[in-house]
Amino acid sequence: MVIIMNVDATAAEIKGVIEVVNEAGLEAKVMEGSQQKIVGVIGDKTRLASVPIDALPGVEKTVSISKSYKLASREFHPQSSVIDVAGVKIGDGTPVVMAGPCAVESKEQLFEAAKIVKAAGAQFLRGGAYKPRTSPYSFQGLEEQGLKYLAEARELTGLRVVTEVTTVEAIDGVAEYADMLQVGARNMQNFGLLKEVGRCGKPVLLKRGLAATIDEWLNAAEYIMNEGNPNVVLCERGIRTYETYTRNTLDLSAVAAVKHLSHLPIIVDPSHGTGKWRMVKPMAFAAIAAGADGLMMEVHPNPAKALSDGPQSLTPENYQEVMAGIWKLSQFMKQEDIVPMDI
Repeated sequence: MVIIMNVDATAAEIKGVIEVVNEAGLEAKVMEGSQQKIVGVIGDKTRLASVPIDALPGVEKTVSISKSYKLASREFHPQSSVIDVAGVKIGDGTPVVMAGPCAVESKEQLFEAAKIVKAAGAQFLRGGAYKPRTSPYSFQGLEEQGLKYLAEARELTGLRVVTEVTTVEAIDGVAEYADMLQVGARNMQNFGLLKEVGRCGKPVLLKRGLAATIDEWLNAAEYIMNEGNPNVVLCERGIRTYETYTRNTLDLSAVAAVKHLSHLPIIVDPSHGTGKWRMVKPMAFAAIAAGADGLMMEVHPNPAKALSDGPQSLTPENYQEVMAGIWKLSQFMKQEDIVPMDI
């Protein structure tokens, strides 16, 4: 539940509410609302059944949270969260771009890609050191050596690094080199992995599962947040439907849904969402227009020779064109005060 305090509630009254909650064996979190403070209660609320919370000094009312996810819910945290990743803020109104190759193939390939994505304005370098592939015969990534290349590319360009972690055993190693850990679509409901990345202390990019509902996706975020890590960014990357023309069906309605249901930032991956480089540009524009907090795109110096996901990777020229349009669209929306939806 959430306990909504009066507008003029004092610090002593808020402290008194927290003490009552803690005495019941529950956890209390104080959040700043637009006009008043809210005390979020985590745990079994039946323990407070006999406690007259509404009668406590400074309390306006209590509200039960209907969602199975609490920490990720906007009911629990009314204000939109801004996630700081090594100085880059996601969710503050300026689109953030994560770009780079699907897989780290070599030092030369990664460094060339890093320079390309940096020059056009991206803030993050994406690239897989560990690659979970459908076929065991496909390129699986350079693993730790790939992580070292990513760290070197960060030193070279100043880009933040986001890369996927695929197993619990790999978390410490990935966290050592990356600024943000990505949990991929295939691992969205790997609950052991979610719990461990929740304890690692690094921001987490959580991709939507191949056939996951929005409710399941937000509950996956809850696993991470429940371990003490509030720094979660969601990524819509398309879901599997009966359509065969595109690799996945990019669900841009999820942007509006998440913005209404959750306070967490959400970005969109049009590369995986469509599987076709020609569709990345229009879907990237549509994502920004829908209110996404950023984009993740695959960019390769030479997609025809890519070891992974070449058909959906942008060439440097196509990437620069997309980026130029993104900034123009974003600035236009700000100047015209265009708000995609009322939360």
